[in-house]
Amino acid sequence: MALRYLTAGESHGPALVGILEGLPAGVPYARNALEHELARRRLGHGRSPRMDFEIDRFEVLGGVRHGVTMGSPVAVVIHNTEWPKWTAVMSPDPPQDPLALERSGRGAPLTRPRPGHADLVGMQKYGLDEARNILERASARETATRVALGFFARALLSELGISVVSHVVRIGEVSVPDASPAPGPDDRDAVDAVGVRCLDAEAAGRMAERIDRAKAERDTLGGVVEVLVYGLPPGLGSHVHWDRKLDTRLAAALMSVQAFKGVAVGDGFGSAAVPGSQAHDEITTDTEGGYRRITGRAGGLEGGMTTGEPLRLRAAMKPLSSLTQPLATVDVRTGQPAEAIQQRSDVCAVPRAGVVCEAVVALTLADALLEKTGGDSLGEVRRNLLAYRSAVAGGPDAAAEPHMAAGSEAP
Repeated sequence: MALRYLTAGESHGPALVGILEGLPAGVPYARNALEHELARRRLGHGRSPRMDFEIDRFEVLGGVRHGVTMGSPVAVVIHNTEWPKWTAVMSPDPPQDPLALERSGRGAPLTRPRPGHADLVGMQKYGLDEARNILERASARETATRVALGFFARALLSELGISVVSHVVRIGEVSVPDASPAPGPDDRDAVDAVGVRCLDAEAAGRMAERIDRAKAERDTLGGVVEVLVYGLPPGLGSHVHWDRKLDTRLAAALMSVQAFKGVAVGDGFGSAAVPGSQAHDEITTDTEGGYRRITGRAGGLEGGMTTGEPLRLRAAMKPLSSLTQPLATVDVRTGQPAEAIQQRSDVCAVPRAGVVCEAVVALTLADALLEKTGGDSLGEVRRNLLAYRSAVAGGPDAAAEPHMAAGSEAP
């Protein structure tokens, strides 16, 4: 692994913290650009009112100086603007009056776990009698940190001519027609300008109406996000071990995002319904003698490696488990039937979840690219990538290592 990251912090704690290690020196940073990226995660039709006041006030604590990365670990902290309301409930120190804290509104034990959430199984796993310690970390609030770290990965990729864009292709039962064109590498702002982040105007209108109906019915909706990546070279990832396959790593990254339950590469499950003659991408050459695929059914991945064609991934998000008409559960304190606890939640988080999907895909691809190129500075990475691109553009003979003549010595 060339690039690795960790996040820490709870939803109502003082702050979220992220550390990104392995980023080369010289990657550009601008505070307003990171602010914009974090703001994108809070947008979208169907969002919770919490998004209106949960401003991501952040600090970059390490790894960046005078607008560029230093090659040392990047450290970002995102402060919780609501922390003053939660200092007693989430204090790391023991409460002075546990009974008074329990009687307070925010300090009351959460003993009615939500179906479909981490609440109950987390309580069982960690031996807890209420859900606060589980839901605080399981909350999708954690994704703000991954979006912040993904910003740096995206900045690296962008400097190398690689762009990542997402859009919504389904909300509930409303989906984009198969013939609808996908966003291009420069269409991110156009996608963000639509409340449901869908460029098909007719489908976008029906998606917004469906979200509004779910809100009126006090229900929630899931959907499907598509992530597209343009400008990748062939050969990122590897076929030699299961955990080096880029399919494996991308699927794991997307499935790690809260509430996501399925991932498809290219045509995905659709390819299981057609014969082989209609499932694969035939190969030809371009005008410069390089290779290209006539179609994009494989989604830009073959044998666990990028093909050089646009990467296409789809990820399915389930409806959120916090409903204003709570589902049936059991109160673990009494063992009696009860209604699940209620937490502030979106009606539909799919539009803004696409921004999180972009971030984790960018982090995964930046890692795979640095594995291939090496390099401690952006300039070195760029030179190494350019040399590799030049080699593979000429076909197998140009890309292969030259054989030394018998008796010759290595330089």
